[in-house]
Amino acid sequence: MKTYFEKLKLELLVINPNFTEEEALWWVEMLWTDFEASYAKAGYPYRGSEYTYDYVSKQVKQHGASLHLVERKER
Repeated sequence: MKTYFEKLKLELLVINPNFTEEEALWWVEMLWTDFEASYAKAGYPYRGSEYTYDYVSKQVKQHGASLHLVERKER
């Protein structure tokens, strides 16, 4: 999974140079875990890391250029 995170982080950095590597990784991890949790809550069977990678990659391509405009809430 770490390999997937690294690839997605690099994709996001290419699309949005406003991020530091740490910020890009945070977004990738957040999108990944949010998708897996939502998918599981909906009752769908686990389809593997490759499926999640494809979903997050699509999100990065569609929304990555504007993610820096979203305000993060600290917990």
